[in-house]
Amino acid sequence: MRNFKMKRPRAALLWVAAVGLALGIAAMSLTIRQVTVSGNNRYTSQELVDMIFKTKTDRNTLYCYGKDKLVEHQQIPFVEDYQLVFRGPFEVEIIVHEKSVVGYVTYMSSCMYFDKDGIIVESTNEEVEGIPRIAGLEYGQIVLHKPLPVADEDIFGQILILTQVLSTYDLKVNRIQYDGKGDATLYMDDLEVVLGDKSNIDGKILRLSNMMPELDGLKGTLYLDTYDPSNNQMAYTFKKNS
Repeated sequence: MRNFKMKRPRAALLWVAAVGLALGIAAMSLTIRQVTVSGNNRYTSQELVDMIFKTKTDRNTLYCYGKDKLVEHQQIPFVEDYQLVFRGPFEVEIIVHEKSVVGYVTYMSSCMYFDKDGIIVESTNEEVEGIPRIAGLEYGQIVLHKPLPVADEDIFGQILILTQVLSTYDLKVNRIQYDGKGDATLYMDDLEVVLGDKSNIDGKILRLSNMMPELDGLKGTLYLDTYDPSNNQMAYTFKKNS
């Protein structure tokens, strides 16, 4: 009878250990097989998946869940943060919150990207496609996560409006040049577009959009600084490069 009582606790311990081992093996076998990405514009879905799930271990469901809750998210250029939403043991969604960027300036061989308020949000050695370079601004020492130190802070509102209108009409601009009076000129590959002051920007860009089929393949300067919203038949000057 004594031997029987001693064997029962030992058997129970073995049973608990076996169950624990089985659960551990089952937990380690839970692997994220499907990943969807939303909110991304700067990167493709596959690029983000590769950046976040770098190893096989990162795709283990329990490891990924714990890491997401306990470890600070890795920094990704032009991404403010991201969320991992688990749709089940084998599926997760990455929700990306990108930084708002309207343009960049060059500073000490770096591209300093700023948002609509003029805050420097990113610094890289590369030019990112789709974000125009803003030239002609006078500024002092630039510090990451601080405002771009310009004399006229109203310029950022003008830049935001201009880049938003350009985006509306899907017009790609390499550079936006401002002069001392705040007048703007666009550079689109071989095409230079003189916009002049900030007045009637929507109308000027609409006119430019309508004229793009005629300007395709041409090299020269288009002058839209004389745009008159009351005169739809007005001719605009275009000077071809010699």
